[in-house]
Amino acid sequence: MAWIPLTHLLLPAAPDEAGIPVADEPLLSRGALAQASLATAGALRAKSPRRVALWFEDAAQMAAALLACWRAGVVAVLPGDAQAHTCSALDATVDAWLTDAALPVPADRQWRLEDLQDHPPLAPAELDPALELVLCTSGSSGQPKHIAKTWRQLMDEVRALQDQWPDAHTPVLGSVSAQHMYGLPFRVLWPLCAGRLLDRPQRIYPEDLQRASLRHPFFVWIASPALLRRLGDRLDWPALRGRLLRIHSSGGELPADVSDHIERHLGLRPTEIYGSSETGAVAWRQGSEDWQPLPGVAVSLNAEGALRVQSPWVNAAEAQTADGAELVSGRFRLLGRLDRIVKIEEKRISLPMLERALSGHPYVTEARLGAIAGAPRLAALVALSATGLHILRNQGRKAVTAALRAHLAAGFESLAIPRTWRFFAQLPSNAQGKLPRHEFEAAAGPRPLAPEARELPGQAENERRYTLEIPYDLAYFSGHFPSAPVVPGVAQIGWAMSLALRDLHPGLRFAGMEVLKFQRLLRPGDVASLALKWDAAKRKLHFAFTVDGAPCSSGRILEGGQP
Repeated sequence: MAWIPLTHLLLPAAPDEAGIPVADEPLLSRGALAQASLATAGALRAKSPRRVALWFEDAAQMAAALLACWRAGVVAVLPGDAQAHTCSALDATVDAWLTDAALPVPADRQWRLEDLQDHPPLAPAELDPALELVLCTSGSSGQPKHIAKTWRQLMDEVRALQDQWPDAHTPVLGSVSAQHMYGLPFRVLWPLCAGRLLDRPQRIYPEDLQRASLRHPFFVWIASPALLRRLGDRLDWPALRGRLLRIHSSGGELPADVSDHIERHLGLRPTEIYGSSETGAVAWRQGSEDWQPLPGVAVSLNAEGALRVQSPWVNAAEAQTADGAELVSGRFRLLGRLDRIVKIEEKRISLPMLERALSGHPYVTEARLGAIAGAPRLAALVALSATGLHILRNQGRKAVTAALRAHLAAGFESLAIPRTWRFFAQLPSNAQGKLPRHEFEAAAGPRPLAPEARELPGQAENERRYTLEIPYDLAYFSGHFPSAPVVPGVAQIGWAMSLALRDLHPGLRFAGMEVLKFQRLLRPGDVASLALKWDAAKRKLHFAFTVDGAPCSSGRILEGGQP
């Protein structure tokens, strides 16, 4: 299929391209996308904003809004997230918001694409590649930065992706946000130029990504390490094998065991992408290979051994990274961020060195360390391996922390050994696969009192079903029991009550229990199902926890009278 430069996407489509499907649910042709963009551009031209912030969960609407801003000569600003503090800080710098979500900014400043159709559309035109847009970082390593890029730079980057992987003509589905400097070119701009089908929603759950993918004979995934670490054994690997043709992963290093696991099941390894919001895509690798620069990219080292990147899509001021590296025969190896050095009692401590040491322990698949404001020592977030989880379940938390402390003590002084430990199945991350500072501190804070409950669709009005992954670090485990952690029965009843109050029967008032049964223990890492049913006639809430279909606990909660 013919390649169309970004600048030509709003020109009249050729007859054989007018019906090319470029978005799903429902299908939207490239021509229809152009018409929506031109209509929105007409409204923007009439309203005369200079800067508009864009936040979209629908990749096709994101594309239409971006092209509309470009055609109308408006600078599009893409925030790193939609948190209240991010939106509040950005709102003062823009004239309005284009969005498909309910954002924490004044309602009269939020514009919807469907509401901007009351002005004549602008005429089709070749777009000006010198116009800028602004990308905002997530703030994972400090205050969020605003990075100005020209559309020509994005065009050059997308062209390099096509030159590296010219055989890609399959539908594109992804777990990453279309807002991000990884998601934007890989999920939106590259497919649009190549005339490939793109999936509109961001598929953040592996099962959802698989279900949407299997509607197509072949497909490509744009994923993050956070999603790939969660694949486990819950996917239909035989159904995916041979149909999933490539997996791109970016946002952090993919653990070797995850890459190995995927290769065993699918016969292919994920293609990791190294880059940042400042540099765009820089290089790629598979497995433990050295990083290979993309076409048009040149790399070098500065005097401190930090990687420097030169390419047509990197601003000169953003070319110097803080990543230590080693050049090897036209490729390079990363050695960790040189700016992740902290001082504790006047001692300089390298966080990447500690993380690599922890990741080498058989209990650990990945680790992230940092200093907490007001705390005198480091905190460690640790993703446990299968072996680590086994020890946690059968010997308790103290046994795991003691082993990891002893492991670090063999190579580091006592000041470098974390005082706070938090354990996970996978390290927390945001939609971009990053761990911003405030999220690190939240994860290192108080241990959770309940699992995240994922509601399953398709239930009757008086019923709800949930999937709950029991946290490795549930607060109740410390006293119940220290050497063999078990979820207390009263906690299970509390979770059932809390979810019923939130989703099923907000007026529920506890008045007692009946036929209460505990048949199987709930332990760290268990994936439980919870079924709730409200019997309005008898004023009773039925609940049942199961694991792999086997009953764990069940009972009926009686509703009381007026308080």
